[in-house]
Amino acid sequence: MNLGNIPVLSAGQCVDLLSNMYINYINKGISFNTLPSVMLWGAPGIGKSQSIRQIADAIAMKTYKKVNVTDVRLILFNPIDLRGIPTANESKTLAVWLKPKIFQMDPSSNVVNILFLDEISAAPLSVQAAAYQITLDKTVGEHKLPDNCIVIAAGNRTTDKSVAYAMPKALSNRLLHLEVDANIDAWGKWAVQHDIHPMVTGFLKFKPNYLMQFNTNASTLAFATPRTWEMVSNILKTVSSDLDIVYDLIAGLVGKAITVEFKTWSKIYRNLPNMDDIFNGLRADVPTRGDVCYAVISSMVAYAKLHKDNMRKIENSIAYAMKLPPEYSTILLKDYIYLEDGYMNKLLKIPTFSRWLQTRGKLLDELNGK
Repeated sequence: MNLGNIPVLSAGQCVDLLSNMYINYINKGISFNTLPSVMLWGAPGIGKSQSIRQIADAIAMKTYKKVNVTDVRLILFNPIDLRGIPTANESKTLAVWLKPKIFQMDPSSNVVNILFLDEISAAPLSVQAAAYQITLDKTVGEHKLPDNCIVIAAGNRTTDKSVAYAMPKALSNRLLHLEVDANIDAWGKWAVQHDIHPMVTGFLKFKPNYLMQFNTNASTLAFATPRTWEMVSNILKTVSSDLDIVYDLIAGLVGKAITVEFKTWSKIYRNLPNMDDIFNGLRADVPTRGDVCYAVISSMVAYAKLHKDNMRKIENSIAYAMKLPPEYSTILLKDYIYLEDGYMNKLLKIPTFSRWLQTRGKLLDELNGK
């Protein structure tokens, strides 16, 4: 299967692109039936399933509609599961098909339904064939999806050496195809917005190539992906942030080699400047070593997330950031912009931030690829 002629986007870019498309259709009152169904391709753990939830949240926030997501793992389905179970009609003269639960959707005008057909490339060809009607006509046999339903499919590539069948041309031609790829900047924005543990965000800023370590030629069971790093974050937040205690748990997710480096690097956090001092405008040491700078800015972002409405504290932290090497203060303030939608407008009211923009704002544009 050749994916070389389709767009390759980060998970965040996919979310923005598709959300904007669906929101435009909703705001203009245009039926989803005129839209092609979407197929997201990507390696295991890249964030395809997470993207669907983010699309749903974006639609709900911008349109004020209730968004229901029906997640169907096609690898667990037989063709009859999609069409329904046959039974006799009341007169025992005809067979009728009981409607599957996935078709029980709210057709109300204030609701948007998303039918997510996950692992479609891993489904047997007979199940993929049953998906033809869903993706093109939003029907299977006698059953029809409501007009307020969006259909999105996702699956691994055949080159990923996961369970994956080549998609028939008849099905692929009915879909809008996008490939999801790992991108540390897009993941960093998502991490800030979803409270990923600062030790994880700091480490991956320091070692960005460790975000995605999926290798089709390796036989390892545990490897780093955006999905496993989110699991690592959950362990650090709920079990312990002491790597000596949770070492084996983390190694079981991302592998021993990366965990050894992560554990060694985490020792930096024992001697970081006090966050209360930084945000209260008190004297605090300013690091110059790159690994320590990454640890400091990840800790500052986590602290700022908890105090984002206290603009005095935020201003004090920006004053401290101006003492950091320019590239690190730029990374920090870019993350500050992600604290919440529209936070840039709040930052622009802070004189210290305006001064920073005048002296180092060009670095922010360079970081954004402008």
